[in-house]
Amino acid sequence: MERPASPQMASSSPDSPCSCDCFVSVPPASAIPAVIFAKNSDRPRDEVQEVVFVPAGTHTPGSRLQCTYIEVEQVSKTHAVILSRPSWLWGAEMGANEHGVCIGNEAVWTKEPVGEGEALLGMDLLRLALERSSSAQEALHVITGLLEHYGQGGNCLEDAAPFSYHSTFLLADRTEAWVLETAGRLWAAQRIQEGARNISNQLSIGTDISAQHPELRTHAQAKGWWDGQGAFDFAQIFSLTQQPVRMEAAKARFQAGRELLRQRQGGITAEVMMGILRDKESGICMDSGGFRTTASMVSVLPQDPTQPCVHFLTATPDPSRSVFKPFIFGMGVAQAPQVLSPTFGAQDPVRTLPRFQTQVDRRHTLYRGHQAALGLMERDQDRGQQLQQKQQDLEQEGLEATQGLLAGEWAPPLWELGSLFQAFVKRESQAYA
Repeated sequence: MERPASPQMASSSPDSPCSCDCFVSVPPASAIPAVIFAKNSDRPRDEVQEVVFVPAGTHTPGSRLQCTYIEVEQVSKTHAVILSRPSWLWGAEMGANEHGVCIGNEAVWTKEPVGEGEALLGMDLLRLALERSSSAQEALHVITGLLEHYGQGGNCLEDAAPFSYHSTFLLADRTEAWVLETAGRLWAAQRIQEGARNISNQLSIGTDISAQHPELRTHAQAKGWWDGQGAFDFAQIFSLTQQPVRMEAAKARFQAGRELLRQRQGGITAEVMMGILRDKESGICMDSGGFRTTASMVSVLPQDPTQPCVHFLTATPDPSRSVFKPFIFGMGVAQAPQVLSPTFGAQDPVRTLPRFQTQVDRRHTLYRGHQAALGLMERDQDRGQQLQQKQQDLEQEGLEATQGLLAGEWAPPLWELGSLFQAFVKRESQAYA
């Protein structure tokens, strides 16, 4: 069903509500010998996020790949990926690949102007990096190379009103993490080899720069932002002088997230990360005006390469009332149809020009059931509590099963691991039915 596009709060201004939070714990901050990654994706409150499995593939040399707005050169081989993405676009807000690489991205505004033309979205860069890399550092090189060649830009919302931004990324694998922050085609990166780190819609890399664009400092000097003599503090030099209200709010969330990580240093687990993503007091679990947390993800990346990585995804909004369901790459992995949105082909408002003149219903089966469940929780306290208990029991079952797997106490056949996510999605859908 199509309906006319409605005006939203979106604009090219950073005052528009937009927020996300990414977290990572690298041993010894983690309670187990594993890197733990987490992200809340905060987007327009009615936007649907789907969870998509894309198998590994081989491609014809010289072939082209259609991303959200532009085409890029395809590579000869791509890795299998699991993506949590706004269902109208090609890229993803967060995801992982079969080699244990996880990436989350965030919106950011800097002194560098946001380009008006269509290019690669930060979400496209995220998916391309997952499909083309086998480590966090390689993913960083993929993103910066594509950024240099194609640039970043284009409307980041499914709306006729323009809303664009630059991107920051948190990249993790089994051994380390990287923070990558961009300003147009320029960038700086920080390597995280131990401890915990978070990012929240603002530049956060100061003088501790592990890698950078070769022209980063000369550009800052030419613009008069840096005198070429003092310490080169990337965040201080490239951040907007007058911070908009929304970026001030992001600063408070960043500080709250950093404190929540600090309090659990040495004891961070998947459950601890889920608790942080559910924290409403800090605004990390967001519901503000036209925006809310529309999907969440937590990943456990064991340092032992013989152990599988486990990725927990909600595919539904509000993690405080959602189920984190385990996904493991392996034999038997296939798309869970209940978390796949309908498609509209050439008639999709993102494909027809001018774009976004109409809206379509992108709700998938699990999203519809979850919406009904949230309504029940608000209308009928007793039945709502029963339903929330079912959610908690299902999630706990997934956590215990995967903890047993990583501890060597549970050794199911490979096909069963591959179908784990599908089984949990099916059971959650049945609970709502």
